Amino acid sequence: MAAHKGSIYLIPLPVTEGANHTLPAEVYTHTAAIQHYFVENIRTARRFLRTLHPAIVIDSLHFSEIDKHAGADTGLLKQWLNEGKKIGVMSEAGCPGVADPGSNLVAIAHAVGAGVVPLTGPNSIILALIASGLNGQCFSFTGYLPVKEPARSKKIRELEALSIAEKQTQIAIETPYRNNQILADLLKNCHPRTRVCVAMNITAPNEYIRTKTVADWKTGIPVLEKLPAVFLFQG
Repeated sequence: MAAHKGSIYLIPLPVTEGANHTLPAEVYTHTAAIQHYFVENIRTARRFLRTLHPAIVIDSLHFSEIDKHAGADTGLLKQWLNEGKKIGVMSEAGCPGVADPGSNLVAIAHAVGAGVVPLTGPNSIILALIASGLNGQCFSFTGYLPVKEPARSKKIRELEALSIAEKQTQIAIETPYRNNQILADLLKNCHPRTRVCVAMNITAPNEYIRTKTVADWKTGIPVLEKLPAVFLFQG
């Protein structure tokens, strides 16, 4: 790595707002020194940094928001890296680069020979997996399932078949207002013995983590709140 190049620091945020107790000390240490940030949401980032460092002078920091459609300002990223800056990357929750913006920024950092520093912190996908009781050695994160039918049901059945063949846990996420719909679709399309886990609002005081077979879920289907959730299943 060229000595003059800067570095990207991948900064995790709590999975649920205010759960700063889930963050390790290194997050506090590095954010105290970083002045330049690429973030998914500037308001979220500023609020988070104030909770870590109440005396911080927010207006002294530099933020570039990652546009949902156009992406990040890659020219600015390269400029900051070439100037030797330490650059923080933050999504709205969890670890950046996993189901959130960030991976393209890291790819650019590698391409120009800059440093990449992943910081330890909460990730809802991994937390859900280890709490599910499903296979944690062979698993696949699909992200969002298709919204419309018949593509949605077709995808669920394909993933279940793969799960059975490979003994693999399948992991998906959904927009919170569709939580009840995705659970209904999993129960409709999967075999009765397939195990399904709903992991919702992880690390919050009201977190909800349940794993049951499809047959057992159908005996009393809950009404899920509109909260961030991860859905896992293994045939």
